Amino acid sequence: MSSVPSRDGQRIGIFGGTFDPVHVGHLVAALEARQALELDRVLLVVAGDPWQKTDVRPVTPAEDRFAVVAAAVEGVDGLEASRLEIDRSGPSYTADTVRQLAAAHPGAELFLVVGDDVAAELRTWQRVEEVVGAVTLVIVQRGGVSPVPDPAGWEARRVGIPALEISSSDLRERLATGRNVHFLVPEAAIRCIRSRNLYASDR
Repeated sequence: MSSVPSRDGQRIGIFGGTFDPVHVGHLVAALEARQALELDRVLLVVAGDPWQKTDVRPVTPAEDRFAVVAAAVEGVDGLEASRLEIDRSGPSYTADTVRQLAAAHPGAELFLVVGDDVAAELRTWQRVEEVVGAVTLVIVQRGGVSPVPDPAGWEARRVGIPALEISSSDLRERLATGRNVHFLVPEAAIRCIRSRNLYASDR
């Protein structure tokens, strides 16, 4: 993770998520967005308090999720694990993250990277009107999936990725039952998960 201020004009991708756990689909999306839009870096922003999920299911502690993401992106050029939302108290709102990054990196162009499923639900976000004019929306479109319309009012770009049928919920089940997750989760992330005894059925 880097705390070095952006130079003027740097292009920064913001790819937020619960990452419970992170998997290769997340990394492919981040890397494709970086290349297609010539981003200097993409921050994988780990939600500290993912308010839209905590009432639905148990969520792995934020420090554990961050450690796994940091392991997954270590040595991957242009991808960084970010703990902005962990270090900020209260629910994790993208509006606060965008405002914090804009203040910390004046002159940078901000690109909000989301999956097509998230793009269809932006209206449910808190204070979404504060985000619309501050970022370029990057919609990651999976192959074989019908595209959702561009959300009204956003400056949107689209990036295509291969159809990778991987979900964090399936991975949690696989890990809990001792099934194979190799090639679905980066090896460094698997080692981190095992060292912290995450997702084990006896936790």
